[in-house]
Amino acid sequence: MTNYLLERPHTLISLTFFAKRYESAKSSISEDLAIIKRTFKVRGIGVLETIPGAAGGARYIPSIDEKEARAFIETMTEKLSEKDRLLPGGYVYLSDLLGKPEVLRQVGRVIARQYLGKQIDAVMTVATKGVPIAQSVSSYLNVPFVILRRDSKITEGSTVSVNYVSGSSERIEKMELSKRSLKRGSNVLVVDDFMKGGGTVNGMKSMIEEFESKMVGITVFAEASFEGHRMVDDYTSLLKVDKVNTLDKTIQVSAGNYLKKVFDEGK
Repeated sequence: MTNYLLERPHTLISLTFFAKRYESAKSSISEDLAIIKRTFKVRGIGVLETIPGAAGGARYIPSIDEKEARAFIETMTEKLSEKDRLLPGGYVYLSDLLGKPEVLRQVGRVIARQYLGKQIDAVMTVATKGVPIAQSVSSYLNVPFVILRRDSKITEGSTVSVNYVSGSSERIEKMELSKRSLKRGSNVLVVDDFMKGGGTVNGMKSMIEEFESKMVGITVFAEASFEGHRMVDDYTSLLKVDKVNTLDKTIQVSAGNYLKKVFDEGK
């Protein structure tokens, strides 16, 4: 039963279904759900909502507790500070981290935790490096994820395109999205791997508006310090690259504003 719930987050499952599936009385199922609910809470796995009544049941909402989230971000800070991550031009190599299933699972849990209780209909990112993050987050929120591309694919069918200004290079860029990818009036969460000037994220915001939808949040895996005018200001980052020294190949990384926004505010 626990495994069934974990594999179907945000899905209401009736007691009648569990009773038939496991050939048990509803009273026994209710007792088991109470045990699972306590275990989820103690271990910081998430929240198990139990809804009474004929139309009720149980619904698993993934989460992560503060201690585990802080430990994960601290580990990522150390990993991202490794000298061999610095690439020519001052870029930071992330692909190995975002290619590890255990890292992606935690990234998905951490980001999903921020949006507990909010209505989200889709997760949006731009190809290519943001795709695994979007997939992980969408699996925990149990909603579709949509991918914007900078070049159209014939397999996408009819597309909507927007032009945007790159925040770091100040060049005019274009991104496209299939008309079938996003329903009108959707609540959209934007995620990405890295943000500098915020131009790409701002472009995604413009695309969401083209679909007459609403952007409910922006969360990036890492942000870079940016001296110019950043095109977005209301965003969340797990990590922050404070300083890059190309001469001695050092990277200074700290925690982003995620911990403050999710756990510290309101205390």
